Amino acid sequence: MPVLPKIKTALPRALALSLMTMLPSLAHAQCGGPFSEFITGLKDEAINAGYDLKTVNSFFSGVTQDAKVLKADRAQGVFQKPFTEFTRHLISQDRLIRGQKKGQELSNVFDRIEATYGINRGVLLAFWAFETDYGAFQGDFNTRNALVTLAHDCRRPELFRPQIFSALELYRKGDFDPAKTTGAWAGEIGMVQMLPGDILNHGVDADGDGHVTLKTSAPDALMSGARMLAHLGWRPNEPWIQEVTIPAGMDVSFSGPAHKRTIAEWDAMGVTPRVGGFAMKDTKASLILPQGYKGPAFLAYPNFEIYFDWNQSFTYVMTAAYFATRLEGAPVYDAGTPDAGLSGEQMKELQRRLQARGYHVGEIDGILGANTRIAVQKEQARLGLPADAWPTVELLNAL
Repeated sequence: MPVLPKIKTALPRALALSLMTMLPSLAHAQCGGPFSEFITGLKDEAINAGYDLKTVNSFFSGVTQDAKVLKADRAQGVFQKPFTEFTRHLISQDRLIRGQKKGQELSNVFDRIEATYGINRGVLLAFWAFETDYGAFQGDFNTRNALVTLAHDCRRPELFRPQIFSALELYRKGDFDPAKTTGAWAGEIGMVQMLPGDILNHGVDADGDGHVTLKTSAPDALMSGARMLAHLGWRPNEPWIQEVTIPAGMDVSFSGPAHKRTIAEWDAMGVTPRVGGFAMKDTKASLILPQGYKGPAFLAYPNFEIYFDWNQSFTYVMTAAYFATRLEGAPVYDAGTPDAGLSGEQMKELQRRLQARGYHVGEIDGILGANTRIAVQKEQARLGLPADAWPTVELLNAL
């Protein structure tokens, strides 16, 4: 089973902000220029921060740029797939069965997580599955080189440069080998792919060996991931998404993450759970239609928003949240009969047309992200089309 590749929007927003407050002097970090001079600047900053010369020289010894990291940073085609296709790409019966077995094998760890943080085991198992296929594929990029390469690149140095110093601190503590530690192209390490700053702030020595070892210790990785989710604001012992059925003719302009109603209000509008019943009637939730009103439908609870601090891809988040429910016994969703979506090139053209109308859709990348969805929904409403945020050829032609 292929492991989901990282994308350029995958870095946690809350983490990036916390790292900037951790190391305020890095807010004006430089980038670009001759690589050797860039490394000299990093060394000087580390020494000024209090690290001894021997430690600094040892950490940066042999550091190189990695062209494969930059190539991976710009590759994102898989995220152009619609939700139903994306879920088939990532979720197999084998992956589901293995996840449920992992949940049983590590039941004592998940019991501790649920007791300490109130986070369901399905949530962590889904991340574990998608990030590294339960630890089988953790990435073979040299982590130090990846971080330095991305910090030197001038697209997002403010996110990556602090991570270099977090890795240096892990090295000082004996939990990072600059020559041998490997992971994902964006610098994430271990079974649930955490950045060095995550590990410093939220790492847990769950197996009691005196070290936070996310590459080889499942208890450390899972407990650390849970602690980070709790820090991001996970509401203990509450749901994240629930599959629902919507009534025919419902006004779908109320759908989307920005439109929240209480469960009681959705119930009154005819939205019904596909399995079981509703709880927490006073809690607000959003109606999510990943492929429009003819496709699958879900109510997203407050915990769903925390997923976007882990990964900012809407399709990834929806798939991870849905798979978490499957791991806990939910049935396969009702795929419905959604209208055909747009090809990658058609989506880029749609984004260009939306941009020409004054919408801020971000980069013209062919991916149906949050800003593009918002713009699509507004234009659908203006044109008298079902405003479900699912772009179709009909909408493209109308624009």
